Amino acid sequence: MILYRTMQGHYLEHVGQYYRLEDTSWDALLTRQELYEYLSESIRKNSPIGDSLPCAPEAPIENQEVWAAGVTYYRSRSARIEESKDAGGGDFYDRVYLADRPELFFKATPHRVAGPNGKVRIRKDATWTVPEPELTLCINSQAKIVGYTIGNDMSSRDIEGANPLYLPQAKVYDQSCALGPGILIAQEPLPLTTRISIEILRGTNMEFSASVSLADMKREPATLVEYLFRDNSFPSGCFLLTGTGIVPPDSFTLHSNDEIRITIASIGTLINEVA
Repeated sequence: MILYRTMQGHYLEHVGQYYRLEDTSWDALLTRQELYEYLSESIRKNSPIGDSLPCAPEAPIENQEVWAAGVTYYRSRSARIEESKDAGGGDFYDRVYLADRPELFFKATPHRVAGPNGKVRIRKDATWTVPEPELTLCINSQAKIVGYTIGNDMSSRDIEGANPLYLPQAKVYDQSCALGPGILIAQEPLPLTTRISIEILRGTNMEFSASVSLADMKREPATLVEYLFRDNSFPSGCFLLTGTGIVPPDSFTLHSNDEIRITIASIGTLINEVA
């Protein structure tokens, strides 16, 4: 089941058919106890409205915070070490990769999040910016993973590489994050064979493409959630980007009007243009 938030209400997709949910706030829906069972019952009680979503999906977020995990894949560890070696910070990332405690950082408030077909941004003072395609956990207020969506963690690699203490400036700014297109509501974790793919188009040219499987992620999603909720509360739930295993070559940086396509087959494709 995939849950969508739109201007006209909330919809649920199940085996190619769409159902309109009763009017309620998005926050109330995501914090609902036994969400999977509630949505399953909604399917049983209601008739489908058709085989297509009646209006464009928006970012699946209302009052949730967005957090992120770093250095959860070996490729990310290597990239962070390389970009920060001149600043003397390379050893930090190796230690994080090997440590029990993960790197967790605040990523975005709702107004900083772009939705499907929305625009993401490059910082004006950055010279080297990349998208980071990530499986994103949807977590309720009781620290339970209730679903999964696609996240794009826009990152200014030159700023973070200059000094690891600049991480918030490299990561947190307007439209530095995108989520969508919907939330896959599932009772079981996604299989490790699940692949995250990215394509970056510049005009008609494919500038970069790659994919990675969840089997390459070092951290367990449940462990990331347990650390995130230590001495932290999220009354409306939250989203947690789980890190990236895909890093473009050092010669690549995003340009305005590039199109970023991130796909996880069971969820869909998140498409954003660079402003």
